[in-house]
Amino acid sequence: MSSAACNGLEGMTLLLLDITMSLDGFVAGRNRTLEQPLGEGGEQLHEWLFRLAGFRAQHGLTGGEENADSGAYAWQSGAGAVVMGRRMFSGGAGPWENDPNAGGWWGEEPPFHVPVFVLTKHPRETVELQGGTTFTFVTDGIESALERAREAAGVRHVQLAGGANVVQQYLRAGLVDELRIHIAPLFLGDGVRLFGDGGPDLELVEVIDSPSATHLRYRVLNREGDA
Repeated sequence: MSSAACNGLEGMTLLLLDITMSLDGFVAGRNRTLEQPLGEGGEQLHEWLFRLAGFRAQHGLTGGEENADSGAYAWQSGAGAVVMGRRMFSGGAGPWENDPNAGGWWGEEPPFHVPVFVLTKHPRETVELQGGTTFTFVTDGIESALERAREAAGVRHVQLAGGANVVQQYLRAGLVDELRIHIAPLFLGDGVRLFGDGGPDLELVEVIDSPSATHLRYRVLNREGDA
């Protein structure tokens, strides 16, 4: 069954969050830097991904495995556009000319292959890169970014890529339709929490379990427009 059918929103462009979290609720560790953008220990969150053939192929690499986690990785497919925050794009803040990583993390051929809309307070021209990825920088808020992403996505869904502050803004506004949360079996102890001030009402749709992670797919019940 499609995500739209599960949500009772067939015909609408859905906003889906897909993110990995530690057992104690963190999506990044303490002391984030350019060298460690996910903070201390944060890279371990995504070890379930790094060994997968699908993930490696998306990032221009060969080899990899097909295993129980591959089904959860497939949840990420099918996006027609992506929304993310400035910190996820570059790790920086402030004027772009002062950002040491203003080009972002992904080089000349990012793995998105669709339009990406980056929330920022600082205007910048759209960047077009190889493989179909474009980065459009949106300065007029989360609703505007989502509206533009939905227009770009067409009949496909929009993926909300993070970071945590942007996710929390969309959740508070009731704009997220579905959460795909991958729980890695480790404790970070401190860092950036996904649900910093509580979360929405959820309905469990699917569970995939493996030794590397537990993958949970939830429908958000109190999204914008719900009765």
